[in-house]
Amino acid sequence: MLGDFVDRGFYSLESFLLLLCLKVRYPDRMTLIRGNHESRQITTVYGFYDECIRKYGSANVWRYCCDVFDYLALGAIVLGASNTMSPGVEPVDDETEIEVCDQNGAIMSRFPRRRPDESSQDQIQSPGGTAMDKTGPPGSGASGFSGGSVGNPAGAVLCVHGGLSPLVDTVDKIRLIDRKQEVPHEGAMCDLLWSDPDEIDGWGLSPRGAGFLFGADIVKVFNHRNDLSLIARAHQLVMEGFKEMFDASIVTVWSAPNYCYRCGNVAAVLELSEDESGTGLFARSNGDVGRSDGGAGVMMDGSIPPRSGPARRYRVFQAAPQDSRGMPAKKPVADYFL
Repeated sequence: MLGDFVDRGFYSLESFLLLLCLKVRYPDRMTLIRGNHESRQITTVYGFYDECIRKYGSANVWRYCCDVFDYLALGAIVLGASNTMSPGVEPVDDETEIEVCDQNGAIMSRFPRRRPDESSQDQIQSPGGTAMDKTGPPGSGASGFSGGSVGNPAGAVLCVHGGLSPLVDTVDKIRLIDRKQEVPHEGAMCDLLWSDPDEIDGWGLSPRGAGFLFGADIVKVFNHRNDLSLIARAHQLVMEGFKEMFDASIVTVWSAPNYCYRCGNVAAVLELSEDESGTGLFARSNGDVGRSDGGAGVMMDGSIPPRSGPARRYRVFQAAPQDSRGMPAKKPVADYFL
């Protein structure tokens, strides 16, 4: 899980404690990655500290949670086909990629992945001839396929909350960071939690005041050097739930629907197949994301995405109706936002 478990609504404490319970019950199947909101400084501003005070009358629970934050991982690696497959065997990735369902679970739309031609491996282009980003499913105003990467197309997937750092050029350097501390204001640890991809060349200053902006060239070099097919990250609100950039070499996954109870966004969960074929995974949801241009964003010119590593599936879903969630344990502040 990609971080920012708190400061995301009136039930941050319950959400985080549930994740900890799942980690205890399934220690080898749960990896909690630290986000920039798993921080003492940030949680005192954006709601989690106040929530603990309202529900328990003191800051002790908040302090205990912050101590746990210091031990969360800064990243995780999901092994790709190149790490698990026999030599000469290519991953099969033409299974269903996205299934969008209504609130009753009935399938409304299904979007299959198309097998690529060798001639289309280098770059995906829009009808106008420029490279395209891939975001949500057709019907959400964005193209709905998942392509491969400009790194190793059968490589591993790096999971991190924010992005890359100019101080980190290999995954091994992430392992060397002393994570058992409050998030610093600068440096490699700060960058991994605060940085964002952007349509620039190289590195740029971040408007957040922490971390950096980084372009497609940075991602390409990093993925190639580290044998990666994809960088999976969170950190930025995406109205369609997920957004793939830079020839699908990096994806932003946003999993908080109707953010702050007023943004109206859908959310998504990224699933990576556990075997080399990608079969057996079907992304289902309870959300209707058909609020768009009727699929005008789907590429219809015959351009085909390149092969990817572990097959990707996206669950796209909406927030549950407000009246079905019950009331918070104590009355929340009225002006809660961000």
